Formats: sequence, structure tokens, C-alpha cells
Amino acid sequence: MQFLGAVVRFIVAALVLMVVGWIVPQFEIGGFWSALLLALVIAAAGWVLEGIFGRKITPFGRGIVGFLTSAAVIWLAQFIVGGVEVSVIGAILAALVIGIIDLFIPVSTPFEAGSRNKDGDREKAR
Repeated sequence: MQFLGAVVRFIVAALVLMVVGWIVPQFEIGGFWSALLLALVIAAAGWVLEGIFGRKITPFGRGIVGFLTSAAVIWLAQFIVGGVEVSVIGAILAALVIGIIDLFIPVSTPFEAGSRNKDGDREKAR
């Protein structure tokens, strides 16, 4: 069941990225498959950054550092994912819109999903 939850999270993330591509100028996504691949690349980059620098600097972190990291990851991901074109301003605006959408439709990250214990409670921050 955990695999299905991850698939649903990535599909929702891809849909959010497509909405962002529709709203934000200078942020273009070629279609659903590009958005899905972009969501996977952003998640993988977040996983790598968290492993190296810790939770606060990941795209899933809160605050200005998480926001700027998210914009940088979005901008850099365009070089990995085909069908995605993003300017620096587009990446900043996309990070802002994604942050606002996350306030209303919170999608747990793979890190948050993995930090639940058997009782369903989140583990305390280290």
C-alpha cells in the first residue's frame, strides 16, 4: 500500500506542476509525462540534498532557504527533463506558487511518509 501512496503523491505533484505551468509565465511543461518526470527529479534532488545538508535546506524545507533551494532545483531540473523550459524568474515564481498551493493541498513528501511509526504518529524531530 505504501507504493500506491507514493504513486498517488507523484501524480498529484505532476498535476500541481501542470497547474503551475499554466499560471506562471516563463515556466513551460510539455505535458503530463514531462511533469511526472519533473516531479520525480525534484523528489530525487530533495532526497540527495537532505542526505548531504539536512532537512532544512531541502526543497521540502520551510522558510527562505527551502524556498530558494526549491527554485534552484526547479531551474536545474529543466536540464534533466525534456519538454521543460524555465527561466530564473519562472523558477522563483513557480516555487512561490507551489508553496501557496501546498498551504491548501498539502502533499506529504516521501520523507514525511517514511517517518511515521507503526501507530501512525510522526517521529519526533531529531
